[in-house]
Amino acid sequence: MSSGNLQRKAGINRKTNETEISVSVNLDGSGRHGISTGVGFFDHMLEQLSRHSLIDMEISAKGDLHIDDHHTVEDVGIALGQSIAKALDDRRGIRRYASMDLVMDETRTSAAVDISGRPFLVWKVEFSAPKIGTFDTELVREFFQALAQNTGITLHVTTLQGANNHHIAESCFKAVARALRGAIEMDPRQADQIPSTKGSLKG
Repeated sequence: MSSGNLQRKAGINRKTNETEISVSVNLDGSGRHGISTGVGFFDHMLEQLSRHSLIDMEISAKGDLHIDDHHTVEDVGIALGQSIAKALDDRRGIRRYASMDLVMDETRTSAAVDISGRPFLVWKVEFSAPKIGTFDTELVREFFQALAQNTGITLHVTTLQGANNHHIAESCFKAVARALRGAIEMDPRQADQIPSTKGSLKG
């Protein structure tokens, strides 16, 4: 039996030829954040993810932005996912499942999470333009793919209605944040139990 990560905090330092990233998280935080990736719109989205999940996040990234934003966005997703997975430890006592149906002005996005140990992304989100400012809209999916894969979660994201591309992207981050908040919360009815008949949520 694992003693568990009682503080539910963790950090990752990740360095490649393309990016250098430092991430730390506190799953039982209040949504405080310090985020600097060099990509302004992405920083704004990560701030939403932290604030609405109540996960404290410190994220610092330096990447090959002279090429494009892709490596930075994907690698932050990898490092953040690994940090959350590390902080969750053996997943003992969590609620495991949660979903959120979130509206933002004209946009409505649904997100559902299973902290299953089996990474999978179902993505039904469409943008009407290739960019939001200078940010490639296709990178929203790339981030969540990396996050799901490295956290070890099943994640479904569906935008049911939307017109403004900024709102669509932001609603995805907020909906995932709220679903993630519910799924990682401790369940007082099973505080010492792993919520699986297998006895494991590590894949």
